[in-house]
Amino acid sequence: MASIDEALAVVKRGMDELISEEALIEKLREGRPLRIKAGFDPTAPDLHLGHTVLINKLRQFQDLGHEVIFLIGDFTGMIGDPTGKSATRPPLTEAQVAENAISYKEQVFKILDPAKTRVVFNSDWMSKLSAADMIRLAGQYTVARMLERDDFTKRYRAEQPIAIHEFLYPLVQGYDSVALEADVELGGTDQKFNLLMGRILQRHYGQAPQVVLTMPILEGLDGVQKMSKSLGNYVGVNDSPGEMYTKLLSMPDDLLWRYFELLSFRPLAEVEEFHAAVDSGANPQDYKKLLAEEIITRFHDAEAAASAHKSAGNRVGLGEIPENVPTVEVPLAGRSELHIVSLLKEAGLASNGKAAKDVFGRGAVYIDGEQVTDERMFGAGDDCVVQAGKKKIARVLIKD
Repeated sequence: MASIDEALAVVKRGMDELISEEALIEKLREGRPLRIKAGFDPTAPDLHLGHTVLINKLRQFQDLGHEVIFLIGDFTGMIGDPTGKSATRPPLTEAQVAENAISYKEQVFKILDPAKTRVVFNSDWMSKLSAADMIRLAGQYTVARMLERDDFTKRYRAEQPIAIHEFLYPLVQGYDSVALEADVELGGTDQKFNLLMGRILQRHYGQAPQVVLTMPILEGLDGVQKMSKSLGNYVGVNDSPGEMYTKLLSMPDDLLWRYFELLSFRPLAEVEEFHAAVDSGANPQDYKKLLAEEIITRFHDAEAAASAHKSAGNRVGLGEIPENVPTVEVPLAGRSELHIVSLLKEAGLASNGKAAKDVFGRGAVYIDGEQVTDERMFGAGDDCVVQAGKKKIARVLIKD
């Protein structure tokens, strides 16, 4: 197993909060594999890269030699997680939970090592609790403390209904940690209240409280709002290689380093070298391609990653030009030369001058399969294949 310092460096990469580092060090000093828990309600069958931030951290714990417990909340899924909700969420049926759980396992094992993962369902212990047991569990927390939770507070002040069963959700999640004797529980920053509940209940049942590690919510491809299918700013785990490649290369340049930190398994020292290279003038698109290839390999395979640019339509990255490229004639109209930005606009490869400047500025223009970064001029008789952005491509003839 890794040294404590090495383990801490891996564990703390990209995290938001650790409660507490001292407690984790004490557990690591015991020299045994720790029980690392993360719970997932199977509310939706399709995962995106935002969901994998947490799963990536679980994989890092596995690589450090610890036991990962992937908890599928089939019992809590039938309650409905109230986290961040402005209204009571309809609970799932047993059939929906079962179907989504199967899909979850298929997707997470593209990241986690199945041989080192224990998949459990919290219905295994929660369904065995009697009504008296549930009453005793509910007695461990007060309504006043529940209303300290941000989403409950907002709904209460807005006079929006809060169902009694929603108060049970954090209690059940906390009891899961008791049933599993968890050493560490992972969750998003929005799950902090529920994660801390596990510590409270473990103390009540005479167990050492778990360490809580929260991970940030990943921004979507727009770089502003959180990644979400409903917002259309996501990369799905089940997206095709071409879709993944196209989407990842479209992200804003300043989002690249955030994605490297939270989605890549490359050493941070290597990522820092990439960042320094871009700061020194290297094209960030080259590093977006590296990240895209790593992620596509993870969810598909290396062969799919190597050819993803072809199915994405972004062939010029490797100097390849597709067949049957449309031809566009651009007249000089009395000019002696034509600047590359004007060429893009007049050839219809950019919707307007601003879009042409943008695509050129981010290094997404290729001529005859070679990337163009200089202020190139074109004259009468020039004949070349020009690509701008993801899929805009044409053979351009400059006419006098």
